Amino acid sequence: METRVSSAADKFGLVVRFKLKPGHEEAFDRLVSETLTGIKDREPGTLVYASHAVREAPDERLFYELYENRAAFDAHEEQPHVRRFLEERDQHLDGFEVDFLAVVAAKGAPGRH
Repeated sequence: METRVSSAADKFGLVVRFKLKPGHEEAFDRLVSETLTGIKDREPGTLVYASHAVREAPDERLFYELYENRAAFDAHEEQPHVRRFLEERDQHLDGFEVDFLAVVAAKGAPGRH
């Protein structure tokens, strides 16, 4: 049986920009850290899950997420730790925007670790 190695074209990514309510930065970052523990421990198909503070906008967070493929993203969305994040995040948000990405070219689109 042949094992298919995924290519960069199979990767599925997204960028999310969160606008936080004033004074909610620490609580939101804590929720993200708790969620990240589950992602690291239980999601081999999640290749990159990075939360960034925006230097010139301390009330904003930018997420970059890269998955092995669309199925890995769908599995991520069903995890209990992610469901908890999705349920609890709104209390900290004034809004958010999501852009779904398709890798065109990359250096270091990582494989599984």
